[in-house]
Amino acid sequence: MHLFLKVFFLAVIFAGVLALTACPSQTTISRINQDPARYHDKEVGLAGRVTDSYGALGTGIYELDDGTGKIWVMTTKGVPSRGARVGASGRVQTGVSFGGRTYGTVLQEEHRRTRTN
Repeated sequence: MHLFLKVFFLAVIFAGVLALTACPSQTTISRINQDPARYHDKEVGLAGRVTDSYGALGTGIYELDDGTGKIWVMTTKGVPSRGARVGASGRVQTGVSFGGRTYGTVLQEEHRRTRTN
């Protein structure tokens, strides 16, 4: 029984460490906009509502508003519709161009979850 408890606790610790290293840090858009250099090329997670979007052939850009600010999110997975609730993670970039327009601070989307209500 004693060996079982040791194995159980080691498994729990290992799972916790694995979960913490796999998840991007959750932050707010206002924090990113206040200090873009701090977040540049760092993986972050954001959640908010889509307020604007442009796309064609699976690529595009959409604006995400989390209540603290707005940020443009570049994607190669198709753009979500306006009003959709989105959780997105990816790397923060600056000076990105899309469709002939340059955007200041942008999240380069790697993963997304969408909820339409």
